Formats: sequence, C-alpha cells, structure tokens
Amino acid sequence: MSTLTSFVTLLQRVVVDIKIAELKLKEQQQNRMMVFDYVRNLGNQEHPQVLLITVFVAVLCLCLIIGHLLEEYRWVNESITAILTGCVSGTVILFLSKGKSSHILTFNDELFFIYLLPPIIFNAGFQVKKKQFFQNFLTIMFFGVFGVFISAVVITAGSWWLLPKLGFVGLTAREYLAIGTIFSSTDTVCTLQVLHQDETPLLYSLVFGEGVVNDATSVVLFNAIQKLDVSRVNGRTMLHVIGDFFYLFLTSTALGVTAGLVAAYVLKTLYFGRHSSVREISLMILIAYLSYMLAELLQLSGILTVFFCGILMSHYAWYDVTNSSRITTRHVFATMSFIAETFIFLYVGMDALDIEKWKMTKLCFGTLMAIYSTLILLILLGRAAFVFPLSALSNYLNRKAERTEVITFKHQIIIWWAGLMRGAVSIALAFKQFTYSGVTWDPISATMITNTIIVVLFSTLVFGFITKPLISYLIPHHESIIIRHGELVVPKDDLNVPLLSFEESTATNIGRAKDSLSLLIERPITTIHSYWRKFDDSYMRPIFGGPVTSQLQC
Repeated sequence: MSTLTSFVTLLQRVVVDIKIAELKLKEQQQNRMMVFDYVRNLGNQEHPQVLLITVFVAVLCLCLIIGHLLEEYRWVNESITAILTGCVSGTVILFLSKGKSSHILTFNDELFFIYLLPPIIFNAGFQVKKKQFFQNFLTIMFFGVFGVFISAVVITAGSWWLLPKLGFVGLTAREYLAIGTIFSSTDTVCTLQVLHQDETPLLYSLVFGEGVVNDATSVVLFNAIQKLDVSRVNGRTMLHVIGDFFYLFLTSTALGVTAGLVAAYVLKTLYFGRHSSVREISLMILIAYLSYMLAELLQLSGILTVFFCGILMSHYAWYDVTNSSRITTRHVFATMSFIAETFIFLYVGMDALDIEKWKMTKLCFGTLMAIYSTLILLILLGRAAFVFPLSALSNYLNRKAERTEVITFKHQIIIWWAGLMRGAVSIALAFKQFTYSGVTWDPISATMITNTIIVVLFSTLVFGFITKPLISYLIPHHESIIIRHGELVVPKDDLNVPLLSFEESTATNIGRAKDSLSLLIERPITTIHSYWRKFDDSYMRPIFGGPVTSQLQC
C-alpha cells in the first residue's frame, strides 16, 4: 500500500513539473514577444515568428561581418566573435524588453541534434586529411575514446565529492554521471585556427582527429548513461555500459561506411553529372543526412555515422562527380557547417544573459563562483589525467612505427590546452539533460545550465585568447618549419611486401607471410595501411570510384 501511495505521489509530482514547464515556456514566449512590440506595431506584422527569425538572421549576418573585419587577428576566431556578438545582442534585447528576456529564439536540443550538428560533423569527415588521420588513428582513438572515459570519471568523482561541500546539493547519481560526460566534450576550433597544418602535421592531425572522435564518444556515452539503471550500479552494470558503447560505436561506423559506399556506387553507376550537377550534389547531401537520421531512428550514434559517411564520400564519391561539383561540394559543406557553428555560439552569448535562469538558481554569488571554479579545475585535471600518460604510451607503441616525430612535451601541452575549450556539444547535452523543451523548471537544473554556459564562455574567451601566444611561445614559426623538413621517410621497400600469390611456391608464400607478420608487429599502422592501399586500388576504387594509384594520398 505504501509503495502504491509513493508511486501516486511521484506521478503527481511529474504532472505538476510538466505543467510548470509548460507555463514557463508560455511565459518565455510572451517575454520574447514583448521585445519586438514596438517594431511589430510599426510594421503591423501578422506573423511575429517571422519577425523573430528575421532579427536573428540579421544578427547572424552582423556576426559574419564582424568576423571578417577581425580576420587578421587569428586569435579572435569565429566562436569568440559569435559569443561576443551574442552577448551584446542579448544586452540590447534585455534592455528593450525591460529585463524580461535576452532571447530571440528558444534553444531546443532537438533543433541542435537534428538540424545543426549533422552538417558540422559531416563536413569534418569530408574535409579530413585521411592519410594523416589514419596514420595517427591509434593515438587519436586513445585520446578521443579512452580519454573521454578517463576525463568523465575524474569530473564525475570530483563533482560528486566537491559540489555538496560548496552547498550545491540535490543532483542525482545519473546527473553526476551526465555532468562528467557534458564537461568532457571539447571544442578544438580555436587551436586549429592557430596551428598550421603544413608546418605541424602530426600535431594538427591529433588535435583535429581527437576533437571529432571526442564529440562522438561524448554523445554515445551520454546516451548510454541515460539508459543506465543507477539504482543497481555494480561491476556487471559498468561492463554492460561499456559493451553498449562499443556496440553503438561499431554499428554506427558500419552504417556510415555503408551509406558512403552506396552514394559512391550510385553516383559512379548512374553518372548524374552528364545531365545535371545539381542532382549529384543534392544526392550527396541527402544521403549524408539520411544516414544520420537512420542512425538516430535505429538508436545508434548519428555523429559517428555521418562522420564516416563523410570520409567515405570524400574518398570515393567525390571522384564520381564533375569537376564543378567537386569544387561546389567542398564550399557548400563548409558553408553549412560554418553557419551552424556560428548560430550555436551566437545563441550561447545571448543565453548567458537569461535573467530567468539566474533568478531561479537561488544561490549567492560566492557559491556560484566557487562552483564555476571547481568545474574548470576538474576540467583541467581530467584533461591532464589522460593526455600526458596516453602520449607517453603512444610514443612507446610508435617507437618503431612510421611516425618518426614523437609527441614532445611541448606538443602534449598544446594537446592538453586545445581540449580545455568547451563548445556546442556541451551546451546541447546540458540542455538535453537539464531542460524540458529548452525550459528549466527547478533551481538545480537552472544552476547547471548557467554553470555550463559560464564554463563555455570562460573557456572559449579566456583560453581562446591565450591560445595563439601560448602556441607561438611553445612552437616558434622557424622551429615548426625545421620539424617539418626534418621528418624522416620510411623506406618504401619495407611497405611493399607483396600479397600472397597463387603463382609462387608454398615456401615463398610462407616466407612472405612471416615478413608481413614481422612488419605488422613492428609497424602495425604502416603495414595495415599498406595492405589497405593495395586492396583499395585493386578492388574498391574500380567499383566505387577514384583514381587507381598506390601513390594517391588516402
């Protein structure tokens, strides 16, 4: 009987929370409408939502213009420009609405995951330098997968221990786990804009590759935590979570590879370009988006799927379209990604001035500052906990490999620093965990949203401004050129151990197999890459497209 009463009480609380959330949503919509009363009266608009979108697009255009004017200052990247523009716009809107709201539009995690994130991740896969990415694949997986787990453990344990001591209580076990995942997601855009890919190819490849894999891993781990039964956490439960993670990782990757191959085969077989280049470009965009939506429909990771779909499309399908379409696709995909990223950071700047969330926190200024400082400290520690040990492990494993340039201590500091910035994925995961349709209805959730926004603002602005002078100090321009020109080249003879041949004797084939096995042990990535290149030239490219040459950069 007591259990039934408790269940009824819990159900009533859920209903009340939903009603409160709906009232809050209506109230915020009313507040946003007050911002434009004067303009609407001037124009006699019958569709106020159109006006809101118009104003937001105008602010977005202003942000692009400001970013262009600041282009010569490479330390002022687009993320910083968008955030500062959002803060200024939010201040103006707050003034016009007489302190009611700083928003033009309401952020929705579905808007982010369905419309804004796919073009960002797909472009990352499409533009990736595949040769550098796969040569450093093992190290990138260390940082992007195992690093997220280590960082999440450090941040979760630290938050669980320190936040209650600061007077911030009420978070559940699942929410602490979610916090660890939210603040383990990185944003390496600022560092990549400062690094020169031609001068420091290894460093650029590691930072770029880890950034993409990190985002995918964070989202997959976050979704796995949502399915976790926190009331029965034990060794078997954690193994189940890890098993689910790798299942999602592998199946999502397989779906992305399949989608990319299907697109390449269709484009090569039907040759759309003989009639219209518009159709082949449209088909590439739609198949990429279809792969993402299929992954979400199957409860897989859309990020991983669309990322590997982008890699496969750039490797095969890009060669199956006309020359004009090749140029167009690169610019179109980059433009879509750029607008989506700017949109997100612009909203973050506006949301930092959301008075409703600040009022709802009910914590004093000193306590809030202590919470922000604690989270940033945990991010620093969580990052350091895996970058330096895993770098040492990577150097050890690659001591006989094709990567003659080791990850020096200066490189490790830059990699550590590059992952301190938090960005769009952290914001989206926080909204997904602590809001209902973009609206908070309790002080704890409001506090966590403001915590995330402040951490993103502080890390992007402060760490972002320091990035360029830090890299210039650690790796001077002349030193990076020396490193680039001082690279050693692995003898090609070692990479060209032939595949087994039916025309040779058994003894000869066994000898070649032994040589291949020794190469695989000494230089696993090089050997696998060499055999993949032969298989790709012999079987894959004739079917799916691309120039058949072993010297092609892949």
